[in-house]
Amino acid sequence: MANIKLHSDSPVSATSVSNTFIDEYMSDANGEFVKIYLYLLRLMNAPQASFSISSIADKFEHTEKDVKRALAYWERMHLLQLEYDNDKNLTGIRMLDSSSRDVAPSDPGTSGTQTEPSCAPAQSAPASASTTDTPAPAQTVPAKKSYSADDILNFRQNESVAELFFIAERYLGRTLSATDINTLLYFYDVLGFSTELIVYLIESCVSNNHTSIRYIEKVALGWADQHITTVEEAKQGSPVLGRMYYAVMNAFGITGRKLVSAEIAYISRWTNEYGFDSDIILEACKRTMGSLHQPNFKYTDSILSDWNKKQVHHLSDIAKLDAAHQERKKSSASAAANTASKNKFNNFTQRSYDYDELEQMLLTTNAH
Repeated sequence: MANIKLHSDSPVSATSVSNTFIDEYMSDANGEFVKIYLYLLRLMNAPQASFSISSIADKFEHTEKDVKRALAYWERMHLLQLEYDNDKNLTGIRMLDSSSRDVAPSDPGTSGTQTEPSCAPAQSAPASASTTDTPAPAQTVPAKKSYSADDILNFRQNESVAELFFIAERYLGRTLSATDINTLLYFYDVLGFSTELIVYLIESCVSNNHTSIRYIEKVALGWADQHITTVEEAKQGSPVLGRMYYAVMNAFGITGRKLVSAEIAYISRWTNEYGFDSDIILEACKRTMGSLHQPNFKYTDSILSDWNKKQVHHLSDIAKLDAAHQERKKSSASAAANTASKNKFNNFTQRSYDYDELEQMLLTTNAH
């Protein structure tokens, strides 16, 4: 494989790691990805340093696919930019300033940087699928691509992708539709998921009786938002889940004990299956405490399950649901009041009289 030029926007020649990287990126990333990023920083000591994917793979005893996946991940985090020639061969890596939070991803349609070839995941979309409400900075889900028949045929030349399609059909119990195929390629090509992770994603959803590709996609976006990149991370939970663990304990006022497995399973469902961020989960915890005055994970889950069914993604969506609920209450109260008003006349005790009997009584009285 040809050598790749490595160059930087930073004038610093020493091997230094920014505090921003350590504080905001490192803890959420796969450890092997961190190693490769740090190695790239080390190579920056040599001006116009050249290296190859295979040389990095050999150094860390990875496959070239693993190295490409790591590079794609860091490009998705906006910490580097991959450069390609017209034949879609990787020719350069530009290290971006990690202290800059506003670095925009390159647009293949307007720059010389092209998307990565089909044998590796292309990452030119925004970093993650966040649903955080204001005032947090807005983040968008990476845009889905529409793959042509030729694109799909090229992907099928990759043995692991062809095997993925075969396994997916087995798990889902149906022939893959065009939507199914496009969505699976989205996981692989845009989100950067390995085929192993996608298989585990499908397996875990199907085991919970969910075979809808839309449902599977929602779980995938939740994983992407939490930077889950391996099957092991998906099984054990991510750093985001760990932070959510303590946030829920604090919201419920739980001290002096650890959460039991059933309670942890609820939190995992809220973050991984429902894909909710901390603001929405903590709002449900707050409402639980306001209604019951004690922690109740099942009650909180009923709230979040309802919000999930109603397509809640932001706190503003909850506010709209609350407003609609209040309107329904007002309408019901008004209708009840009108009904009561119309029935006031009928509240008097009504009597039925036999007028022939009354006439006879009157005649008898007059006779006396």
